[in-house]
Amino acid sequence: MHRLSLSAGATAVAMAAGFTTALAGPDGHEPPAEPSDTADDPQALPAAPSERRQAPASAPRPLEIAAYYFPNYHRDPRNDVWYGPGWTEWELVKAARPRFSGHRQPIVPAWGYFDESDPAWATREIDLAADHGITCFLYDWYWYEDGPYLQGALEQGFLKAPNSHRLKFALMWANHDWGNIQPARAGRPVPLLMPGAVSAAAFERLTDYVVARYLSRPNYLTLNGIPYFSIYDLATFVAGLGGLAEAQRALERFRAKVRAAGVPGLHLNGIVWGRFAPPSGAGPAALPETVRTAIALGLSSISSYTWIHHQDPNWGGFPQASYVLAAQRYRQWLEGCGQLSIPYHPNVTMGWDSSPRTSADDPYEPRGYPWLPVLEGNTPQAFRAALEQVKAALAPSLAPPGQPGGQAPQRLITINAWNEWTEGSYLLPDTTNGTAYLEAIRSVFL
Repeated sequence: MHRLSLSAGATAVAMAAGFTTALAGPDGHEPPAEPSDTADDPQALPAAPSERRQAPASAPRPLEIAAYYFPNYHRDPRNDVWYGPGWTEWELVKAARPRFSGHRQPIVPAWGYFDESDPAWATREIDLAADHGITCFLYDWYWYEDGPYLQGALEQGFLKAPNSHRLKFALMWANHDWGNIQPARAGRPVPLLMPGAVSAAAFERLTDYVVARYLSRPNYLTLNGIPYFSIYDLATFVAGLGGLAEAQRALERFRAKVRAAGVPGLHLNGIVWGRFAPPSGAGPAALPETVRTAIALGLSSISSYTWIHHQDPNWGGFPQASYVLAAQRYRQWLEGCGQLSIPYHPNVTMGWDSSPRTSADDPYEPRGYPWLPVLEGNTPQAFRAALEQVKAALAPSLAPPGQPGGQAPQRLITINAWNEWTEGSYLLPDTTNGTAYLEAIRSVFL
């Protein structure tokens, strides 16, 4: 997904995070041979659904494990116009090259470059996720002023898969600007293809669609019985609606539609980024603006998309940064969120490498997103340690209340990501680590 991209809020984050350090040039290593569109080794693929247990996902769980799903690996009419007939983000995965000595690119998916809108492939993804402790796909869901984008993975793939009952799903409205960084080129402005801000009328159409199409489905994610809907860029949402008061009223209309449809309520979540400013004297730490906006909008909770959104100006060097150090800095953010008046759902990020979204013909220099440092050392063992860290932080809230019959509220952990191949954060198997990251999830949560 695009983040730290064209919107004013994202630009400010990139500047605040100080994504400018030393120069690094490309490395001229030849890439390995490309795999075919389907895996040659049948053992690399999960078994057919008829051979697997088919437990339904609709039952509430004390802890939901939701992996973000970036749905740009199927053909879409907008992409046909913008990038050429049949283009998908697999093209960037194939074209990636090492940008410094020891840089592991291109990443080669063990399953090949498959079509996520094909229910047969979605069936395999669902089984793989459910068998390893993931309970939900949290889709990066796109809706612009003129309507939807990248709907095929969810609507043609996941929802038509015969085993879709094994996994919950939910939406994170990815309302960021869509710029042409397929790939980004040095020294050139990023062309804006679609602005993320939408009008009140477009938001009404969006919410009508969500209520009618998704929220009443038995495997739509709920927390404490209430369906979950997340908004990625709160500043862009408020700006498009015309201000905070107008945005509040739009959310109230959304809630009213949900209730009118017979759904008991709506859990509205906002994605936040930034850092807590150090305390001034004896006063509390200053809240990031995204957190203040979420509270002002009356949202039910907040969460993160990736650790990168919470890194400080010296987050580890360029072009190579430390995954372990990023985990330590994220722990500081997590501790700060424990003091908030709004619930925070923690995140575990598998890795970060947005270099595939940059032109391999240009030097890899610190230019802001997607020209960012690569998090190195994100081994399956380090990822498991990060999962354990978050699980331990949530343990007190998962304990039932002391009174008889008490039940702890449901909690949610988000994972970046199921398939962010071009940002270096993915759980799907590659040809180097196989399913090791998924096995880490299973070992911690099952």
